[in-house]
Amino acid sequence: MADRAGEDLDEFDADERRRSRSDREGDGDEEPPTLGDLLDELGEYEESLTDQARRERIRDIIETATEVEEPAVFGRTIVGFDRADLMEAMLGALLFGIPMMVEGGTQEVGAFVATHPLYLVGTLAFAVATTVGILYVAEFQDVRIYRPILGFIPRRLLGVVGVALVLSLVMSTAWGRVDWADPWLAFCTCVVAFVPMVIGAALGDILPGS
Repeated sequence: MADRAGEDLDEFDADERRRSRSDREGDGDEEPPTLGDLLDELGEYEESLTDQARRERIRDIIETATEVEEPAVFGRTIVGFDRADLMEAMLGALLFGIPMMVEGGTQEVGAFVATHPLYLVGTLAFAVATTVGILYVAEFQDVRIYRPILGFIPRRLLGVVGVALVLSLVMSTAWGRVDWADPWLAFCTCVVAFVPMVIGAALGDILPGS
């Protein structure tokens, strides 16, 4: 019977890895390797392994690598979503949300979208799409999707959207900006406040680079 460890070594050819790196360098990209590049290579290595013990070991190394401190504020690699990230998102949501709580225009827009459900759906879609753009498209940071919930829901996106939505509901209610005797109108008003709050939460989360 062939040795499993030997199979794993064969599945990740060092020569092929060197050729791949040389190809990337030959494309004219003179930037030095980043933590993101290291995580990419470790991820490829993990996928090539068949031995479960080795895969678990590589996962531990990946988790350790994600905790390495990077000096820059921008261009860092961000993986995972912990309590510190949650607090940063909450702070960003508060900074963007408090003005919405003291402005009467929030109630006016809420009353308008309450009578136009399609606009309400569009408002929610815009808020989520903007959040996705900030986190994963705009490349303020190299944000990685790590161990998504149910295999496809990014933890960071869910956390950012969740904290902004909860704060919108709680603050609007606690500060008397909505009356839940009319639940639909109250919900629509909270959605309007949610839009800048989720944008603030996304920026507050990733800009510190944690």
